[in-house]
Amino acid sequence: MPEVLKAPLTVEFPFTRSLSPVQSAFLTGLRERIVLGVRTADGRTLVPPVEYDPVTAEEIRDLVEVTPTGTVTTWAWNHAPRRDQPLDTPFAWALVRLDGADTALLHALDAPGPDAVHTGMRVRIRWAEERIGAITDIACFEPYESEPYESAPNDGGSAERTGHTGEFDDPVTGIVAQARLDYTYSPGRAQSAYINALAEHRNVGERCPSCRKVYVPPRGACPTCGVATSEQVEVGPSGTVTTFCIVNIKAKNLDIEVPYVYAHIALDGADLALHGRIGGIPYDQVRMGLRVEPVWTQGARFPDHYRPTGEPDADYDTYRELL
Repeated sequence: MPEVLKAPLTVEFPFTRSLSPVQSAFLTGLRERIVLGVRTADGRTLVPPVEYDPVTAEEIRDLVEVTPTGTVTTWAWNHAPRRDQPLDTPFAWALVRLDGADTALLHALDAPGPDAVHTGMRVRIRWAEERIGAITDIACFEPYESEPYESAPNDGGSAERTGHTGEFDDPVTGIVAQARLDYTYSPGRAQSAYINALAEHRNVGERCPSCRKVYVPPRGACPTCGVATSEQVEVGPSGTVTTFCIVNIKAKNLDIEVPYVYAHIALDGADLALHGRIGGIPYDQVRMGLRVEPVWTQGARFPDHYRPTGEPDADYDTYRELL
């Protein structure tokens, strides 16, 4: 059996979102070293704040200020911090109920070791030196020797739950978060064989033992019958454009001038269309039924693009089941 391939893969993109008035006030408050929550109709104070009561689903806008000190309600030790985590030395992830709040806020707790952390310990916010209106304006929590705040009977916690308008100069109205996922991808037995064949300028699929369809790229099982596939079948190299789209937006790090055409191509002998770029023809002359062949560049492991073969267009009935 050939070696199964694997390779590191990173998926990364910036995620931009606008903020509601409540979230805007919360993040702008952090920039100003103020922690805001929202008060529900039954008197609970939620930190971090949300726009709707998680119990009643009622909209809530009553902002209140709570203290930067609190109590650890539960925690877990992180012995090996990863990239972009709050601290680069071992720390605890902790749920902290700030004084005046009825819910807990998740953040990092800077402590010398797990023996120094316990449920019920008192902590306070360590503010970041540079604050921009983000949760990272809280650099972390740190141990703090103080007594928990206890409100007097029937005072509603007013001494620690001061009302706030949520109005600030230059409020934060949106955030950009860098989403990233690092993982090791393995294409499995079937696709490893497919990729290795591509390096030899061959397209290899697998035939289902039940319905006898040939799938390219192969997945190791028939998507129709659900049975395992192992019989290899070489297809192509030519094929037929079954459908296509015209790309007008240039992709980052892709050295291809727009507009260009990306198409579904049914290789001869295959029962599943694969994706490929169409070149060697003006984009507005690409059409369904166009006969194409792969173009390889020196040392490439896969076709750079597909170009017209010069053959007559395929009859629609020959590829209509592959649309």
